[in-house]
Amino acid sequence: MFSRRLLRIKVLQILYAHYKASGKTYIQSEKDLIYSLNKSYELYHYLMLLLLDVTEYAESRIELSMMKNIPDWEDLHPNRKFIDNQFIRQLKQCQSLTDFIKSKKLQWTQFPEIIKNLYYFLMETEFYKEYMNNSGQSHNDDKKLVIQIYHDLIMNYEDLYKNLEDQNIYWIDDVDFIIKMIIKTFKKFRENESNPQLLPMFHDEEDLDFSKKLLRKTILRHEENNSLISNSAKNWELERIAFTDYLIIQMAITEAVEFRSIPVKVTMNEFIEISKIFSTRRSSQFINGILENIFTGLKKEKKILKQGRGLIGEPDYDRT
Repeated sequence: MFSRRLLRIKVLQILYAHYKASGKTYIQSEKDLIYSLNKSYELYHYLMLLLLDVTEYAESRIELSMMKNIPDWEDLHPNRKFIDNQFIRQLKQCQSLTDFIKSKKLQWTQFPEIIKNLYYFLMETEFYKEYMNNSGQSHNDDKKLVIQIYHDLIMNYEDLYKNLEDQNIYWIDDVDFIIKMIIKTFKKFRENESNPQLLPMFHDEEDLDFSKKLLRKTILRHEENNSLISNSAKNWELERIAFTDYLIIQMAITEAVEFRSIPVKVTMNEFIEISKIFSTRRSSQFINGILENIFTGLKKEKKILKQGRGLIGEPDYDRT
């Protein structure tokens, strides 16, 4: 689930907190990083549970209506299309989701207003009305509804964002990404799949080690990287460089030097793209220029050495 780019972003966020809090050790920040990653994966399951709870709430309303002293025709003949949604039923059968929710004791019952309001917001959307009024019901149509609920409704549910921020400060920056991962997961579900699979936390075992090493080495190389940045940005005092830009440059230098299997051009591209997310367009141009100068010097000094696939596409600085 966590791509290398997201892992780099997580490390950037932890580094920011590390330097803003006085006296923090890299061991403490490494614990923060692992906690943040675990909480993000927890949010992935927690937001899936939200849909199941909304469905249960919809079913409870139907049951209450049928129990009226004098129920009308609609009370006795409710439209059950949403609560009979095949895709939602399939999600309920996902054993890994059930097991994770139980192990972490996740529940939305302590926030009934979030569930209730989300259901009422859903009822007012045109895509829900169109879905409910369509007499047909296929797995594909049911899946499309669920994906649209996450993309159009949950993604824009402001009260949910406030609630999640109150529950855990690490969640608020992850919501949009996690919803995209949920949608990606749902698109892979196939009809008649009795136990659909969720995304693993990491693509491979090396990913966690990568993020921990990047964090630790960036902190340990702080003074050395500082000197490189200062010498390269001759017309800029370090204090004038935006703090986020400064951290991005620090991380990029560390990755280029410490990770021999990652090509320099990959490191450059990744951190330039990250700068476009967290900084301005001018920042990305500035960072690109600084990194090119630093990497050129480090390669000439043989301080950037690549092996294996890291050699592919690497320029020969002895000839330039």
